[in-house]
This record gives sequence, C-alpha cells and structure tokens, in this order.
Amino acid sequence: MKFPKFKESILFENDNVIVVNKPPFISSLDEREGGGLSILRLAKEYSADAQVCHRLDKETSGCLIIAKNPEAYRLVSMQFERRKVKKLYHAVVNGTHQFNQLDVNLPILNLGNKNVAISRQEGKAAETIFNSVKYYKHYTLIECMPITGRMHQIRIHLASQRAAIAGDDMYGGQAVLLSTIKRGYRLGKDQEELPIMKRFALHAREVAFKIDEEKEITITAPYPKDFATLLKLLDKFDV
Repeated sequence: MKFPKFKESILFENDNVIVVNKPPFISSLDEREGGGLSILRLAKEYSADAQVCHRLDKETSGCLIIAKNPEAYRLVSMQFERRKVKKLYHAVVNGTHQFNQLDVNLPILNLGNKNVAISRQEGKAAETIFNSVKYYKHYTLIECMPITGRMHQIRIHLASQRAAIAGDDMYGGQAVLLSTIKRGYRLGKDQEELPIMKRFALHAREVAFKIDEEKEITITAPYPKDFATLLKLLDKFDV
C-alpha cells in the first residue's frame, strides 16, 4: 500500500512539535519483528531527534503528536501522564446507540501479545466518555473521549456496550458491506463482496495540548479517504 509522504501528512509544525494525520495501516513505532514503515522512522528521516509521544493502533488513522527534541518530548509526555491532553476520536459502530455523555469506567488488563481484557480485579483504571454524533439505520457515528490511554481502550469499551466498532473483528464488530445498506444491490456471479472499509472504523479526530508553558493548540485531522467514503455511503443509503 502506498503511503503519503511524511511532509504531506503534517497538520501542524513549529520548532518543537509536529502533529501528523497518521494514515491507516502504518505503525506508530517500529514493530518488534522489524521491517516495514513506521511513523517514527519517517519522522526521524524528517527531523533527526524526533520521538513519537503516544501511539495509535496500526489500523487507526488521525492525530499523532511527535516531539522534535528531548525538551518537547518531556513537556508533552508530562501532559499525557497528568491526563491534560484532550483526545477525541470518531468511530462508526454496529447498531443504533443513543450515548449522551456515557461514562464507561472499566479497568483493562494487558494480557500481552496485543491482547487485553476487562478485569475489575487486576485491570488498570480506564475511562472513556461517549457521545452519539449521527444515527443511521444500522450504524451510529460516535465521538469518543478517552480520559486514560490504555491499549485498545476505545475498542473494548465500546464492545462492552454492545456497540463494537464496524470492522473490528477482534471485539465482535462486523464490517460494513454495500449489500447490507443499499437496497437492490447485487453482486455478479462468482464475485466476492469486499467491505467498504478494509479496517476497523476508528479515527483520531482531534487533539488539544500545550506546545509550551502558555499556549494550547487544538488540531483536527480530516477523515482519510476510506472513512470519508464510508460516511458518504451511509449518508446516501442507510438513512
């Protein structure tokens, strides 16, 4: 898959930080098995001392903060540690759900090998606030505000509300097929239908943080092509 040049993905840049609109299907950090592109590797080619300040899942697109020097990395990392960074995600979930400031506070246990589970006994505190943005016949566009930053937090918290993210088969989400939303849609003989999105429908829409001791910025990441196409088709056929 062809990824845009790093410079083309930059939403904001000053002498200390960069915010990029991370494309889907590229890791935030170098993967353990090595090889392949990562945002960290591309960032270091652009700015030698670059450090990624947080992670997005490989399939997740959207706002990712990168520090250009150790001082900026400490400043942003401290804000994450103190839960001062405001993050908003958009997700398309299976089913119609009316969430109005729904506060999901369920501890998450990291099982290793990129697996997590809800565990009230052994899990670490995890909290996410959900609001419904737009309703469709079979799906809902949800705004997600994670207060903490556990692995797969939004995905597993939505699944706990029987609102799994579309295409997130790890947590029971079903991919969106055109045949399920467009009346009369038929495939040709021996044709296999592919999902509208080839990943789970989660996008890091917005991030707000301080770029120095005084100034706070808010950055919004436009939807990538696949997410925008999904919403366009839902607007047309699933209302």
